[in-house]
This record gives sequence, structure tokens and C-alpha cells, in this order.
Amino acid sequence: MSDRAALLKGIRAWLVLFVVCLVLSGATAFPLVHELHWTESLLKSLSVPEHLPALTDWIERVRHGLDTADADYPFLLYGTDWLAFAHLVIAVAFYGPYRDPVRNIWVVEFGMIACVGIVPLALICGPVRGIPFWWSVIDMSFGVFGIVPLYVVRRRIKRLEALTAPNATAAAAT
Repeated sequence: MSDRAALLKGIRAWLVLFVVCLVLSGATAFPLVHELHWTESLLKSLSVPEHLPALTDWIERVRHGLDTADADYPFLLYGTDWLAFAHLVIAVAFYGPYRDPVRNIWVVEFGMIACVGIVPLALICGPVRGIPFWWSVIDMSFGVFGIVPLYVVRRRIKRLEALTAPNATAAAAT
């Protein structure tokens, strides 16, 4: 396998991993009410309330809020449907770098910028919305963990670009 083919294969593998994670994080925004019931039941069955009461209290509070919104104001949950949809649409954009990484590196860089943007969003909006700091740290971890595969992909795309640049120059000269 050539260096170019190996780089392309690695780029595509990292992109698939990133897209799968993005789709999963988006898809989980649709059934929030049910997920919180499952989470609360799981935490209780694992005796988590004894060891992490703050986590259990927070999950219970969020579940109660979602139950109330679902029962009395279901249109509020429509916002999380749009959040899920946005994740899915952004995931589709990564087909461009999958197909032609060098030409579509901007999508990867856009994703990296979005990952960095998660941190100030969580630090600013979390306190405004009454989110516990430790939960904001969990939210920020999505940006930190999300940027890692994108950084690897960007570096590999730059190496791929360097490998293909001499071929493009030679073809243009002939």
C-alpha cells in the first residue's frame, strides 16, 4: 500500500469514528425524556445515590423538568429535536473530506473551531442556566474529545497534500 493510500485510509477511519460519535450524540437528543427515566433507574439500581448524591439529585431534577416540559409544554422539546437535527446535518458535511480530504479540509477546520467554541459556550451559558459547574465540564469534554480526531485528520490531510502537491506540479508542467 502506498503512503498516499495509507494516509487516505487513516483519514477516512478517523472521519468515520468522528461521524459515528456525532450522529450518536445527536440521535440521543431525540428521546431525552425516556433516556432520563432510564438513567435515573440505572443510577438507583447501581446504588449511585449513596456514592454520588449530587449527580443523582441533578439527574432527578433534569428528569422532573423534562417530564414537566413534556406534559405541559411539549413544544420546548422541539428545540432539542433541532439540536439533534443539527448534529446529523453537520455529520453529513464530513462526507466532503471523506471523499476528497485535501479539497475539503475546511470542513475539518470548521469542526475544530466548533469544538473549541463548546468551551466558552459551556462556561458562559452554563451558569446563566443554572447548570452545575461539574456538568459544564462534562459538556466541555465533548469539545476536547471531539477536537482530537479532527486534529489527527487535519495533520494527515496536510501530509497527504504534501505528497500529492509534487504530482500536481509535475502534471501542470507537462
